[in-house]
Amino acid sequence: MKKIRILIADDHSVVRSGLRLLLKTSADFSVVGEASSGDEAIEQVKKYKPDIAILDISMPGMNGIEATRLIRQDSGGTKVLILTIHESEDYVFQMVRAGASGYLLKNAGKEELFNAVKAIVAGERFFSPGISKLMVEEFIRRANKTAPKPPPPNTEALTKREIEVLKMIAGGLSNQQIADKLFISDRTVDTHRTNLMEKLKIHETAGLVKYAIEKGFVSIETKF
Repeated sequence: MKKIRILIADDHSVVRSGLRLLLKTSADFSVVGEASSGDEAIEQVKKYKPDIAILDISMPGMNGIEATRLIRQDSGGTKVLILTIHESEDYVFQMVRAGASGYLLKNAGKEELFNAVKAIVAGERFFSPGISKLMVEEFIRRANKTAPKPPPPNTEALTKREIEVLKMIAGGLSNQQIADKLFISDRTVDTHRTNLMEKLKIHETAGLVKYAIEKGFVSIETKF
């Protein structure tokens, strides 16, 4: 299987070294280059043409926002994943507008990073749970302003129990809380959550919440 070719850009050498070592633990990845600034990242992308560039926002010279914009304009297909300490709504939307396909915080775990890289290279988007929450809150704010009539839900692909679980996820309940309400195990809840994501082609909780609101399964004011 073809390896995913990755460029790492961060102004801290310790971070770059740590990421390189972490990514090397998977046979799916190949780190083809490193950069310590936005300008250097642009040159490295042109030279190596990686599948994905993992960028920090705060770097000397050209920052990650402008570097992302130029990479997406000129790279010929290189995707961008932001890996940063900045948990700011403003930064998130700036990066999305610049063309980033994902936004992770540096406290993300190994599996979350690996899943993000694979999802983005596959053409999807991926955001840390906390970042997804910010985006959902923004979506809800906009929905409150426009108050559109939700389209009728399409329940054909989902079972009755999956719809129950979806509604509770959208209401902000944890797996354990859902399990307690439905008198099932939290492992069963996790199975339903996985099935929902597979059937709906959605790979994060924020996406399930958005889907539930858009399809009219729940109202924005739903509480459990």
